[in-house]
Amino acid sequence: MVNGYSLDPHPRASFAKEQFAVVRIPRIKRDRVPAASVEVVKDLDTAIAQSDPDNKYYAAKVAGPARSSEGTMLFYLLEMY
Repeated sequence: MVNGYSLDPHPRASFAKEQFAVVRIPRIKRDRVPAASVEVVKDLDTAIAQSDPDNKYYAAKVAGPARSSEGTMLFYLLEMY
């Protein structure tokens, strides 16, 4: 459960994973972002190296992907760097 959201309610579903990523977001105060705005990378150092805050690309730890109630694939922001 992340921020009160169940990521995988079915017991046989594969679980959303915590991973490092570079996310493009218009403002930092968000709980979740569309999967199209997330580029998963291998580690935190890579995420930090590829981040570009001036152009709204931030290094983050995310959980996902998970399907929203509207059917959109999302990643949940766990931590921003």
